[in-house]
Amino acid sequence: MIFRAMPPAPASRTLRAARIGFAAALSIAIFGGLAQAQQLRGDKAMPQPGPPSASPSDSAPARPRLPKDKRTQVEGLFAALKVAPDDRSAKMIADRLDQIFGDSGSPSADLLMARAAAAAEAKETDLSLQLLDEVIEIEPDYIGALSRRATILYMRDDYGAALADIREVLAREPRHFAMLYGLALIMRDLGDDKRALQAVRQALAVNPHLDGAGELESQLTIKVEGRPI
Repeated sequence: MIFRAMPPAPASRTLRAARIGFAAALSIAIFGGLAQAQQLRGDKAMPQPGPPSASPSDSAPARPRLPKDKRTQVEGLFAALKVAPDDRSAKMIADRLDQIFGDSGSPSADLLMARAAAAAEAKETDLSLQLLDEVIEIEPDYIGALSRRATILYMRDDYGAALADIREVLAREPRHFAMLYGLALIMRDLGDDKRALQAVRQALAVNPHLDGAGELESQLTIKVEGRPI
């Protein structure tokens, strides 16, 4: 499994299809060992718009928690990803990034994450959220738990809380392309095409081979900037 995003649902299809795509992308990114991304769906709630600070441009400065040796690896991997010549090469790089960001460094956090994954597979989203809350209490900078919680909150239509977690991830790693892509989908769903376009372009700048992002960028460019003459 790889650190990537699934193709977005075309604008003419239901928002639920887009939500499933986003959830699948982040599930694959965070729980790479699962056979498939979870098809989560909680009790439906009215979408809550996130604060303006959810924009990637407003994120706080990155606060890396990785050891120095892993930070060096991450820098090299992101540099290689940006110039990867093809999808296969990008996949290999994304796989390694997935491994690094998926390592909590805490046996207790790893155990809770495994339980959260099992709860998510069983569609017990309340339990999964509770376990993820516990993980984040133990490891507040752990990108894996923050990303996973954002996914579940998004599937429950709690856009405000999902955006808050996305912002926390981007504050720690502004190049988290799956989260940037997810932010683009949420902004599009909320009707903020300009911010959606900004986010998806940032995602593509990090990973030009990001599945579905090119198509979404083209759609949003037409809506925001119009067709080229």
